[in-house]
Amino acid sequence: MSLGTHHGGHGGGVQEDVGEIVAVADRVRGAIETVIEGKPEVLRLALTVLLAEGHLLIEDVPGVGKTMLAKALGRAVDCSVQRVQFTPDLLPSDITGVSVYHQDRREFEFNPGPVFANIVLGDEINRASPKTQAALLECMAERQVSVDGQTRALERPFMVVATQNPADMEGTYALPEAQRDRFMARVSVGYPAPQAELDMIDSHSSRSPLDDLAPVTSAAQIRDLADRVHSVHVAPGMRRYVVDLVNATRTSPELRLGASPRATLHLVRAARAYAALDGRHYVVPDDVQALAVPVLAHRLLPGPEAQMERLSPEQIVAKLVARLPVPGPQ
Repeated sequence: MSLGTHHGGHGGGVQEDVGEIVAVADRVRGAIETVIEGKPEVLRLALTVLLAEGHLLIEDVPGVGKTMLAKALGRAVDCSVQRVQFTPDLLPSDITGVSVYHQDRREFEFNPGPVFANIVLGDEINRASPKTQAALLECMAERQVSVDGQTRALERPFMVVATQNPADMEGTYALPEAQRDRFMARVSVGYPAPQAELDMIDSHSSRSPLDDLAPVTSAAQIRDLADRVHSVHVAPGMRRYVVDLVNATRTSPELRLGASPRATLHLVRAARAYAALDGRHYVVPDDVQALAVPVLAHRLLPGPEAQMERLSPEQIVAKLVARLPVPGPQ
């Protein structure tokens, strides 16, 4: 579905920017695929969220490589990675850091917590208390940390990759809607294909394949590319299409909670990055359709009828996308 002929004013430098985004993303993807095989859609979504400066929620059963994905992303981009294992006794200061008083110098010194990293891996986020989850959420929303009345900005890129086990597992607190809403997208890694699992036995049995993963880009370059993603064109008709889609979740009788205005912004930002990864400097309906489920579904709550019919939010979003008229060329 090409809308390229209608975007004469947006070529030139922007097209070169997009070319560089594709080149760097391909290198990052290639590096991660040495560790995680057979999951191209998952990797593409992770790169989309990174370039759109969002946060990623990975929801899946234990042991399918959620942590490996986040670590591999951090290794491929030469940037700082911190892992936090969420447990019921984890305190907010364990995430944000704490001020320690030095008796000899008679002053407080701030010891930064793990959130002061470019990629923060929050493992099993739904095992921590709501108060601790909220501390991470402030960092995600504000990109800053407030401790003892002082505000400290977090470095860009700043991406939280949080994993959670399905809520029916023992010892988990379901993430409240307001917290799920902070994540730009949710993805399931899923079990590997049998052949990939066989290959994994060979490659993972003696040592971690992460040991051989060399960085292919830098945090500074990712910052630069994320800035360039902002110049990807979203035509007025495409903006309306996004708003109509989000609005459809609010008016659907099958949902008792629709998507928020933040979801609208997230969908537009993700669509820009997704288009750039495809080598385009403008968004097309296919971008929005491809992202509708990962960006919207985790924010929605099905109504009683949908629950009785066992309709998942993913299925409801897919139905809404299928029903909504697609805008013509802009």
